[in-house]
Parts: sequence; structure tokens; C-alpha cells
Amino acid sequence: MPIYEDATQLIGRTPLVRINRLYGDSKATVLAKLEYYNPAASVKDRIGVSIIDAAEADGSLKPGGTIVEGTSGNTGIALAWVGAARGYKVIITLPESFSKERRALLRAFGAELVLTPAAEGVPGANARAAEIVANTPGAILASQFTNPANVAIHKKTTAEEIWADTEGNIDFFVSGVGTGGTITGVGQVLKERKPGVQLVAVESAESAVLSGEPKGPHKIQGISPGFIPEILDVSLIDKIIKVTSDDALDWARRAAKEEGLLVGISSGAALRAAAELANDPANAGKTIVAIIPSWGERYLSTPLYADLLD
Repeated sequence: MPIYEDATQLIGRTPLVRINRLYGDSKATVLAKLEYYNPAASVKDRIGVSIIDAAEADGSLKPGGTIVEGTSGNTGIALAWVGAARGYKVIITLPESFSKERRALLRAFGAELVLTPAAEGVPGANARAAEIVANTPGAILASQFTNPANVAIHKKTTAEEIWADTEGNIDFFVSGVGTGGTITGVGQVLKERKPGVQLVAVESAESAVLSGEPKGPHKIQGISPGFIPEILDVSLIDKIIKVTSDDALDWARRAAKEEGLLVGISSGAALRAAAELANDPANAGKTIVAIIPSWGERYLSTPLYADLLD
């Protein structure tokens, strides 16, 4: 095994694992791509590295500079991790409703944390981040919802890994939509190589903006921010599946008990959406790949597992 120069070189190459019990006697193959195998335990590690690489390359982020972002949590953790590895100050604005574990991890990596009102959601955190950048010399805004580096890293790494590991044998790609970077980047590559691949976007039933419904509060941290992100290419999406918060929580718990996979709430949503495909007799023999964004231990204080804590 090679020696890496720093921890940011460790992103990617995450495993695909077959789901064996969740879908009963389904004749489809469901593969979970476990993104919590990234160094800071989420899919957002990829974009954390990509966004900072791009900012270093274009000169907007200089040594000793500051990285600022409004985030639902995992992108902030990824940026804090990259900042720690490369010597940057990181300021994260975060809705106060998000889990204590996420806040602790941000602080553990040395980030400064600014909490914003829960009622303002991710847009409120984004607005506060913009204010901080405007008043902080040498600061950049990571801008995960608009930054092309987000899509680029999923084209370069995530898509290539899926294509190689399935040997091109993929019929459905299932992904929760937060920034839209994953489904857009992966989708662009898969559609180019195999136009028949179906891209399935997963969103909260309580905030189904992609489906043309009003935004609203929900418990699926990391997806359905309440607006359609700039970098999301909606033309790539073949199907949208709405999942309730309760179903997302239930399927995340089931993944731990029935598959030995301790996953986050949005992962539960993706697994529930995959069930709709796997249990359709028309999809017998098809291969479904679902993105599992994060590790369940990050959500112990949330409704996912709060009742288990002493």
C-alpha cells in the first residue's frame, strides 16, 4: 500500500455492498455504495477536497486563508477536515436544528461554528456565510450549491468507481438530492456511456420541491434543502421518489439490524426508494446502485437513535 502525502488523498474507492435481506424475495440486485468509507465518513469528503483544490488552483484561496460555508453538516465537516489537513481556518454556519454529533465533529477538526435559526434552514445558514465572507479578508465561500467543482469530482471519481466496479452492469442509480452534485456528476457519465441507465432522485415527501410541491420542515438531514440547486441538472432525472421522514428513519434502522450497515437518515431514504424499484417485477434481473452518504453514528442524538441513549 502506498504512503499518502496527507489525509485528503484518501477520498474515494468506496465499496459496493450487496443488500441481501431488506428486499425479501426481490429478483433485482441492489448494491449500496458506502460513502462513509471516506476519511471523514461521508460522501461530502469528495467535494470538500475538490472545492479546495479548485480554489487553490485559481488563486482565490491563499496560504493562511479562511474557508466559509453554510451547510447542513457533512459538507462542513468535510471542509473542516480539509482545512485541518492543509492549514486553513474554517468557519461553518449551520442551522441549530442539526445533530450534536455534527457540531462536535466540526469543533474537533478546529472549525469555528456559527449556529443560525432552525426556522431559516439551509438558506439562512447560506446568507450568514455570505455575510461572514464579505467581512473577512482572505476568506472564500465554498458555495457547494453552485460550485462546478462539486459536480466535477463526482464525474472524476464516484461515477468512474461505479462504472468500473459494476463493469457497466447498472440499470438504476439512486441518490438523495441535497446540492445535486452527486446525481448530476454521476449521471452525466453513466448516461453518456449507457443511455438506458435510469437516474432516480430521492427527496423528502414533506419538502418535495423537485416534484413541484411546497418546501417544508423534515427530518432527513442532508437532502431536500427547500430549493432547486443551481448545479442540479434536472434534465438527467428519470424518476423522483418521495420518502417520508418516518420511512427514512425506519429504513435506516432496518439497515443496521438486517444488513449490519449503520447508516444515516438520508441513507435510509435512499434504501426505501430502492425498495420501490427492487420490488417491481419488471425490474427482475436489473442492477440498482444506491448512494449511502454517511455513517449512522453521526446521528445518535437525532430521532434516528436518540431513544437508545442512556
